[in-house]
Amino acid sequence: MLTACGQDLPAWRSGELVIIIPETTQGAKAEFERELARLFAEQLQATPKIITMPQDQAISALQQHEAHLAAVSLRRETDITSLQFGPGYLDVRELAVCNQDRPHPGKLGDLTARELGVVAGSPQEAALREAHENLPALQWQTRRESTPRELLAEVAEGTLDCAAVNELQLADAYNYHPNLFAALDIGAPSRLAWGFPMNADPELLNRAQVFFTGIRKDGTLNRLLERYFGHNLRLNKMDAAAFITRVKTTLPHFRRFFMEAATATGEDWRLLAALAYQESQWNPLATSRTNVRGMMMLTEDTADRMKVNNRLDARESIMAGAKYLTLLKEQMPDRIPEPDRTWMALAAYNQGYGHLEDARILTMRAGLDPDSWPDIKKWLPRLNQRGYYETLKRGYARGGEAVILVESIRNYYDMLKRIEPDQTINASDSVSYQLIEPLQRLLH
Repeated sequence: MLTACGQDLPAWRSGELVIIIPETTQGAKAEFERELARLFAEQLQATPKIITMPQDQAISALQQHEAHLAAVSLRRETDITSLQFGPGYLDVRELAVCNQDRPHPGKLGDLTARELGVVAGSPQEAALREAHENLPALQWQTRRESTPRELLAEVAEGTLDCAAVNELQLADAYNYHPNLFAALDIGAPSRLAWGFPMNADPELLNRAQVFFTGIRKDGTLNRLLERYFGHNLRLNKMDAAAFITRVKTTLPHFRRFFMEAATATGEDWRLLAALAYQESQWNPLATSRTNVRGMMMLTEDTADRMKVNNRLDARESIMAGAKYLTLLKEQMPDRIPEPDRTWMALAAYNQGYGHLEDARILTMRAGLDPDSWPDIKKWLPRLNQRGYYETLKRGYARGGEAVILVESIRNYYDMLKRIEPDQTINASDSVSYQLIEPLQRLLH
């Protein structure tokens, strides 16, 4: 039992693992760190207790034994003699990110004439201090109350020249602020690692080493990296800018219908809206050359199956598309976890459930996990190659299109989660509509 600030920190063997994740760790990076912490605690047969605090306080809190470890993405090269580091688990570039509409710095020395912001206590601040040793004229603003997202928003809006962030933080903001660009690398990449108190239990450090060795060897680490970061930067800048514009101008006309469909199916309305945008760009009259029509681009067969009277009716199309997506998810084996289950269902929405099953067969033949979206998306594009599709029940399919569709929807969904609140309509506000047959009956 360790004591800090008058409070006892329970031994990790007692069943509780206390982990610091800074408030500045946001978006996909925060979800990634929380999942790593959860998996480590599970291996220890402990319950993770996550505490948050400003980035620059996390190190001192760890030194004072307020937690067993800090998942703070510390720069391993940083001279912090009162901490120990676990094994490095990811190399990330430290970047000076600027506004592409302004003159571009060509070298690190050009930043001396620009206003540069960085989060206090961050690995980027450590990288700047290292650069300052060889470039004394380099100056920056240390922000104690700001997050990387907020700094990047200032750069995009033109109120700050540049911000020091890492490549994951840029990827998180890139689609939302298409005028950002990575101008320069600030020194060498950081090797991210968990921090532990200097007198931490050696067995806990050893278990962390075993944990990271294991998740590298069995592919778990790569799958997590793909899950949380693999879809970033798929949108080009024009697509991202057009989407943000339509969120403001077009989505308000249909938001209520997406919320109604979410209430009926349990899906996140923003996921349904992202799917609809990818399919039709929220155009209820959209029609393809193959006669796929409407907001959710339903085929005639799917529309008949879902009892749709008019595919060009936005409300009817959205409800049917949402229920069809739910049907696809329900057809899958129960063992397939989220969010892989949703990404696979979206692929099936595009190419059909049978072709998804064929891709899972190819994935299994390759010795990979047929229940993992990161593995399946490697094999979906092979469905258009004769040597593969001739060995499968459903034959040829444009599986590569499904991968692009899913990854684009993931980007749109991420953007909507930042822009739009997570809410559903109140029962008193809902508009009545005729429910189609129970979902399970439609499977037969």
